[in-house]
Amino acid sequence: MVLSRWVTASRWRRVLAGALGTLLVLDLALPPPIPPTERGSVIVAADGTPLRTYPGADGIWRQPVTPAQVSPLYLEALLGYEDRWFRWHPGVNPLALARAGWQWARAGRVVSGGSTLTMQVARILEPPPPGGSRTLAAKLRQTLRALQLELRLSKSQILTLYLNHAPMGGIVEGVEMASRAYLGKSAASLSHAEAALLAALPQAPSRLRPDRAAAAASSARDKVLRRLEAQGQWTAATVDDARLERVAAQPIRAQWLAPLAAERLRQRALTAPPSGCALRYSPFGRPCGLMQRHPPGLPVRSTIDVELQSSIERLLLDRVHALPPKVSAAVLVMDNDTLAVRAYAGSVDFSDQRRAAHVDMTRGVRSPGSTLKPFLYAMALDDGLIHSESLLVDAPQSFGGYQPGNFQATFSGAVSAAEALQKSLNVPAVDLLDRVGPLRFAAQLRAAGLRLRLLQGDAPNLSLILGGGGTTLEELVGAYRALARGGIAGRPRLTPDEPRIESRLMSEGAAFIVRDILEGGGHPERPFAGGPQRLAWKTGTSFGFRDAWAVGVTSRHTLGVWVGRPDGTPNPGHFGANTAAPLLHDIVAVLPEGTSAPPSRPASVRPALSCWPLGLAFDATAPGQCAERRSGWALNGALPPTLPERGRSDGLLLAEGRCADGRPYPAQARWPTALDAFRHDVAPAPCGGAAAPGTPLRITGLDDGAVLRAAPGAAAIDVAVSAQGQAEARGDAAWVHWLVDGQHARRSRGSESWTLRLSDPGRHTITALDSHGRHHRIAVTVVPR
Repeated sequence: MVLSRWVTASRWRRVLAGALGTLLVLDLALPPPIPPTERGSVIVAADGTPLRTYPGADGIWRQPVTPAQVSPLYLEALLGYEDRWFRWHPGVNPLALARAGWQWARAGRVVSGGSTLTMQVARILEPPPPGGSRTLAAKLRQTLRALQLELRLSKSQILTLYLNHAPMGGIVEGVEMASRAYLGKSAASLSHAEAALLAALPQAPSRLRPDRAAAAASSARDKVLRRLEAQGQWTAATVDDARLERVAAQPIRAQWLAPLAAERLRQRALTAPPSGCALRYSPFGRPCGLMQRHPPGLPVRSTIDVELQSSIERLLLDRVHALPPKVSAAVLVMDNDTLAVRAYAGSVDFSDQRRAAHVDMTRGVRSPGSTLKPFLYAMALDDGLIHSESLLVDAPQSFGGYQPGNFQATFSGAVSAAEALQKSLNVPAVDLLDRVGPLRFAAQLRAAGLRLRLLQGDAPNLSLILGGGGTTLEELVGAYRALARGGIAGRPRLTPDEPRIESRLMSEGAAFIVRDILEGGGHPERPFAGGPQRLAWKTGTSFGFRDAWAVGVTSRHTLGVWVGRPDGTPNPGHFGANTAAPLLHDIVAVLPEGTSAPPSRPASVRPALSCWPLGLAFDATAPGQCAERRSGWALNGALPPTLPERGRSDGLLLAEGRCADGRPYPAQARWPTALDAFRHDVAPAPCGGAAAPGTPLRITGLDDGAVLRAAPGAAAIDVAVSAQGQAEARGDAAWVHWLVDGQHARRSRGSESWTLRLSDPGRHTITALDSHGRHHRIAVTVVPR
């Protein structure tokens, strides 16, 4: 008897084991189609707001979230309406199935489905054929799949699948994407009415879309509210208030904010790390931390500030119609402390393909024009070549055959270093670069993250300081940050997990002096004029008006603007000062920054008085040798003398010794020879004669001291003049520059004649000047009729 019962029990155990084994084999052979990752991708701002949404391979928009990232009100509405026993059942609710079966048997049709939330997830992941969703076979499949899901996943994972894959109408899936698309807000901040609306939407997503069927959506929402009230989860007062909210949804459209920044981040997230990234840096020099694949299924978080980005995009759209055809613009704003990019506009209007909208010009390599000059002056300060009021020469000069001119085609004569930088004068900058060395200048910029691209085989030369190399807006902004943070440049960071890369570009004192010059002229005695934003800024224009730049620094931000055609076509009449600078100032006005105190002066910087033309300290200069007293900044207590004069054997400005006839002469301060044509008070050489080399230059067509009167009926006097004694040569070596009353009037080639027009009564001076410093000046008087 006992043996018989034992045999029977053993048989049943074998049958049970066989059945379980069969089920296990079937389960392994036919697993539920659980998606390995979320198939859509979303790039979000610093606060989580989507910048740009990309559909998955199936063309569906999703924004993955977890239950912890969704409003508790939505979870209450969802579980209260769909599956109150979700936390406790094994994927199937027997009571709900029994009730549904009884109703079906009595009514002859399906009255209630009895589906659990897990069964709905099973239906979402493995949709039944059209028209077969309520058949007995479909329900059986969903039941078996629900059991498989419960065996494999936690309740939180199943709920997450529903949150991210529930159909919400059209190409929208998931509660977060639906909330963003229809309501314009995150699912983390839903009201009671909004939570009920989104809970009802998957019941009939096409028929209940709030952007197309507001009345039907409102009715479905109220049904959810009534059930939650009946269950006692929400009070009657709460439900009444929720029903008063009007269903109003915006049309579904793609999110396009900072679209080129978003595309850049998406491409980066899809980039697999190359071989060799086991080390800190990749074989290509890029930090491996920037190249690792982003975890799939998670939004890519950027550092973009939504409000600032929106304001800048509106500013660009307001200006786009004032730009010539096919001209684009780019803007980059970086936080000085964190290096985080707060605004990123790679093109002026992403919807305008005529302007090459998909070309990201924050990374386009273009000629920077004069925007590199602040770095050169900072290097010259650190080298002890100049102080802020050092005397520089802005006059025609030749540097081994290279003869730069100024943007306005005029020369200013004697200028201070501060004035030369503020006015962006070319000749003083080329003079300084020649003394610093182009190769060293380019190497120091490269070490700080600003790489100058040259034509293959070319070496750095004097044209670098006028835009002879190429760089990017992103690199310029990173380098200009040194002016605001003690000389330390930094690489802009577009995501919060990027490494912080900084390097010294200049000393703290040089950064202070250059920033002070760009803010207000570099004069220690000037009154404070702060305004809401203290801005140190510089413009630049590349050769042929191809690129217009403006880069600026405030206490909290560094920002840059580029305007031009992405294909490099010139835009005559559009340059940094009239195109990029106004936009830069408009952007500064919308920066989230209040009134800021002036930057604190480092201990290495002191105000100092110096004297021109020698450039020495005021208290170390003999009274008779101080023609002009200047007030400026000295770095590390150094007041270097005026740079040695080019074209002279000694180069000194303090002349002393004996004349050819043996007569001694006292020490005498002398202005650089190239400035003689710009000054009316130049003392004669101690021994007489001219300082300029070669054959004297003479003005013909007018005599010195001539008195002129306009002809009857004429408003002005026209006289043909030319310069004799200028040797004919190729290129700029033959140019003669003409100054009228100290102002540059024009230039002529060699002995070419041109027409001088004089209309104002009084005394006028006419000066002819060549690149060797030779000059001739005459004075004439115009008398009224």
